[in-house]
Amino acid sequence: MEFYTADLCDEHKENVQVFDNIFKSYGNTSKCFGEIVTLKLDEQNGGLITLLKSEGKGRIAVVDVSSKYYAVVGENLMKYALENNWAGIVINGYVRDIEQTSKIDVALYALGTCPRKSFKESIYEEDISLEFAGAKINAGEYLYADLDGIITSKSQLF
Repeated sequence: MEFYTADLCDEHKENVQVFDNIFKSYGNTSKCFGEIVTLKLDEQNGGLITLLKSEGKGRIAVVDVSSKYYAVVGENLMKYALENNWAGIVINGYVRDIEQTSKIDVALYALGTCPRKSFKESIYEEDISLEFAGAKINAGEYLYADLDGIITSKSQLF
């Protein structure tokens, strides 16, 4: 379905949150929408690997990363997302392998890039409320992203 976040903001101004404009697109698809699954990571991406290996059903993984010194998504995780029907991934953190991720048909938004990944074991939390980029993000709500920006709503907008 065709949509534009600018139009959704105009039509549903009382029912959307707009993320701060700090994210860049690193996937082959810059547009996505779907139900949100939230994940909080320390620095290691084991929880995200587990999530992306599960059936995505067109959902969006929204990930908050405590450590800003490591990339948590690269080519391999994007391949898992594609194989398992995830519509997109939004990372409040960093990604790598962007020459490869830019060829994979999944939306990927992140703050920037970092070539280093963490090898440290760490814990993660799934389906919790997150707060970043000027927005409060809850599992089960809906996210819409395109090159104009990222927005969320408590219910589907179309």
